[in-house]
Amino acid sequence: MRYLFEDFLLDTDKRELRRGSDVVSIAPQAFDLLVYLLHNRAHVTSKDDLIAAVWGRTVVTDAAIATRLNAARAAVGDSGDEQRLIRTLQRRGFRFVGVVREIEGVDDAVAANAAPIRSVSSAKPSIAVLPFQNISNDPGQDYFADGLVEDIITALSRFRSLFVIARQSSFTYKGKTIDIKQVGRELGVRYVLDGSVRRAGPRLRITGRLIDAETAEQIWADRFDGTFADMFDLQDKVTRQVIGSIAPELDRAEIERAGRRIGGNVDAVTAFYRGLPHIEFPTSAENNESALRDFKHAIALDPNFAPAYGGVASCLGWRRANKWPGDIAEDNTELLRVANQLKAMGADDAQALSVVGFNLFWFQLDYSGGAELIERAVRANPNYARAYNFRGLLCAWNGGSDEAIADFELAMMMSPRDPFNYNAMLGIALAHHNAGRHTDAADWTDRALRAFPPFFLVGMGQAILCYVGAGRMDDARRLMAECVSQAPGWRRSTVVPPPWVRSPQLRMEFMEAFIKAGLPD
Repeated sequence: MRYLFEDFLLDTDKRELRRGSDVVSIAPQAFDLLVYLLHNRAHVTSKDDLIAAVWGRTVVTDAAIATRLNAARAAVGDSGDEQRLIRTLQRRGFRFVGVVREIEGVDDAVAANAAPIRSVSSAKPSIAVLPFQNISNDPGQDYFADGLVEDIITALSRFRSLFVIARQSSFTYKGKTIDIKQVGRELGVRYVLDGSVRRAGPRLRITGRLIDAETAEQIWADRFDGTFADMFDLQDKVTRQVIGSIAPELDRAEIERAGRRIGGNVDAVTAFYRGLPHIEFPTSAENNESALRDFKHAIALDPNFAPAYGGVASCLGWRRANKWPGDIAEDNTELLRVANQLKAMGADDAQALSVVGFNLFWFQLDYSGGAELIERAVRANPNYARAYNFRGLLCAWNGGSDEAIADFELAMMMSPRDPFNYNAMLGIALAHHNAGRHTDAADWTDRALRAFPPFFLVGMGQAILCYVGAGRMDDARRLMAECVSQAPGWRRSTVVPPPWVRSPQLRMEFMEAFIKAGLPD
């Protein structure tokens, strides 16, 4: 058997790993480990299974496993920090997550150009929807093209037999010249959808192109013409074409269930589209207020348009996180009103449910109600990365560990380029702290700092806790000095443990860590 991934070829018969024409040096046990992970890439491999396959009955230490794992990663240009190809899933095991082709019974020349072999036992189809190009005469219509793509991603995400990359990752390619194979490798997907949107007065044209990311071959391309009032129907057609092309064996009824559910007033949708780009990170106080007006306008046009309520909650959350001007009591009242409306509507929009639920918890308005809305979001759309991120945070703030880590890892797998992932890294650090794995907690804090150095006070507080737990007092004191610089009122007499942290033990540990790190009297 031969496995092709990126520019590597692994030949199990020759026991040889090549990168292009060069043979890569790799130790025998590291080679066996790599082969086992490649062969079993459709699922997570436990540590015990890996030991049995590579070492047999030999007693093996964790250090020996780590050494061979690092050697395998180094051989394929990966690392423990990056985990681009070989991923460690804490407390569960290991998995090869790169795009792989299996080649059997051919010579080297044929293998280098072979088409991928699809296996019914392989992981479910994965897809990234890239930003569509706005080819209207008006550059100001960019927001409309982006909004259409957002809805296509949402529709595909509801299809439980697909793995869909989140918007926050796929939109990092907006405006860039891209290589489809590179996108496939970076996002870990087998398919890429791109296209264009032209809006001229009442007329609307959407073009779509589905590409196999492994071969860069076009699977289908089509265009869909209609009026602006037909927008929802045109999006449905694009979604159906994608699903029908990459998963033709799936039941038609499931395709119907995965169809677009938003509906509603097209003017309300357009108002929502206008606000959407302004709530993505990074934003500003001015953009946040502009988006809030757009979302409220969308609700005025269509009181049953659930995504706009999620947009309002996002604006309230950004305002609170950044301490931008606003009335806290009025914002609390607004958030409760939004939550009650979503419940009354029976909404199943994952974005709205998850952001409203998270803010109910974070604003300390309704802890159990917030957690329930996030659970509803996960059930409504099992591909929505932010819902897992939020659920992981609630779990970690309640003192949880491995369950929270599983949610954070899933969120980062679904959205590997999301700027918000620094928050998941901080959450993993806190979860390790909760389990007493302080070195791991400090390591993940380091990764979060590298991903997003200018933390909010919330993030720096968690980082201080993890550094103190690991005995890294210089790092903890440095962050405490930054906290006091940002908030001169931080004193032992004024600072309280984060109120959204529900675990009494964890609240006590926060305060002890702040004092040890030099919180002024």
